[in-house]
Amino acid sequence: MFLPFTLSFFIRYIIALLAIAFYTLIERKFLGYFQIRKGPNKVRISGIPQPFADAIKLFIKEQSRPMPVNYLPFLAAPLLGLTLTLLL
Repeated sequence: MFLPFTLSFFIRYIIALLAIAFYTLIERKFLGYFQIRKGPNKVRISGIPQPFADAIKLFIKEQSRPMPVNYLPFLAAPLLGLTLTLLL
């Protein structure tokens, strides 16, 4: 009948992330029309793969790290910021 709370939360979270990705696609399409340039509206299949390409680029992007740095706080600070933002 009812999904367990964690599964329901996970599904809602995924749907929200997909909605934000495609909201960004729509924003890029409108900006492409307004500025009379090629945006995701003219490239490929109506720009549908663009949010997925952005996500892949974000995860594959090269990680740079300054040499004299504490590794744990260097990684924890962005993760903590993202966690707090998503919880709010």
